[in-house]
Amino acid sequence: MKRFTAMVLALTVAASVFAQAPTVSALKGKKVEVVIWTHEDAARTALEKRLIDEFIKANPTVTVNYVTYPSGKIKDIVVAGFAANAGPDIFNLEIFDEYQFISNGRVAPVDYKAAGFKSLKDMQAKYMAGMLDPVTEDGKIYGMPLELTNWAIYLNKKIFRDAGLDPMKDYPKTWEDVMAVSEKIVKRDGQIITRRGFDFRYPYYLTSVVPMVEQLGGVLVAKDGKSVITGDAAWLKVLSYFKDFGPNGKNLGSPTYTAARKVFDNDKNEIAMSLSGLYQEARMRDVNKAFYDSGEWMVIPYPQWKDAVNKVPNNYYGHYYMVNAQKSKLNQQAAWALLGYMLGHGQEYLEKVAIVQPTKALMESATFKNMPYSDVFAKDMAAGHIVYYGAASSKIESLLKEAFESVMLSGVEPAKALEKLRKDVTAALADI
Repeated sequence: MKRFTAMVLALTVAASVFAQAPTVSALKGKKVEVVIWTHEDAARTALEKRLIDEFIKANPTVTVNYVTYPSGKIKDIVVAGFAANAGPDIFNLEIFDEYQFISNGRVAPVDYKAAGFKSLKDMQAKYMAGMLDPVTEDGKIYGMPLELTNWAIYLNKKIFRDAGLDPMKDYPKTWEDVMAVSEKIVKRDGQIITRRGFDFRYPYYLTSVVPMVEQLGGVLVAKDGKSVITGDAAWLKVLSYFKDFGPNGKNLGSPTYTAARKVFDNDKNEIAMSLSGLYQEARMRDVNKAFYDSGEWMVIPYPQWKDAVNKVPNNYYGHYYMVNAQKSKLNQQAAWALLGYMLGHGQEYLEKVAIVQPTKALMESATFKNMPYSDVFAKDMAAGHIVYYGAASSKIESLLKEAFESVMLSGVEPAKALEKLRKDVTAALADI
């Protein structure tokens, strides 16, 4: 992860891979339809549709069907599409959901020249070291990074002051602090929470909960891919924390409430702290500019345990655009050419959508440095690592959800949940 420090501390102006939309010479007047499935993001959709229009002007025989789906549904839609051999030409998911498509041979390696690169080495040279590793298999690259994301905690200063706290002094540094501060902030109507201090990003346990375990020395899957769920004391401490945090404990939060990041931007005294990425700033600006401009929010680092043995921030994850290997070679060429053009506009993605593509061309960007609290995200990412993305990662994510929510919502004892989790993860890895 140290090799990534230079990038995250100095992200910058992106030079386009193409100065203007490229002409796909292989088309030779042939009509091609490129279908794209991606997750909803209004600002990104507007940008990408504009870039697509520019590409079509340079390639008038190409049509592009750009379809967006809710973030919580797109994985199942893409999986179902490929299972029926009716997947799109281009799609993107989080890397731990996408890796299965590489391991199952369902996606095509990058056509380097079509995407605007001279060769594999040229493509590697344009990205920061390690950023293409999750989509590299047997010496071939199978995706182009749309974004690399980590989460920190957004904090509403007004709610802190309303609870008698000084946001600059009393913001939580440890998980113990998170619990204590949440107890001071929470409000309820009977057992129904009307104001939360903090709540987790359910059900993204690989991204935001596994690091809590790693801080204490626990391991999800060992580097050899064989030992799983080791460091019982660490796992039991985190499972117990969730039990105490949930409705059958101190009743401070729950997966049953509206996602914290969705209500934070409203600034309606509903939640004081929410986990999200740098991209949340653009969303806040779009949905509640008055709050965005108010100076009444801040971003703080991902907390650590008081007795942590490792400094582990929130895991960062990537969305990679991939191309369907079942499509014709002509469709694949058109798809990679379109992606090369779109993703060659990293500066605009950063300015308009607040997402970071891990290219060397983004170094020393005033845009990045001027984004509020970008240094918090950069420092956390420099100390972190990418989320687990093995072939069974999507299944393991579901198993983590089952284990933690059984403790939190159903009163299952942490030791019993841990025993079942270890057994189920072992079986999931054995099935691949």
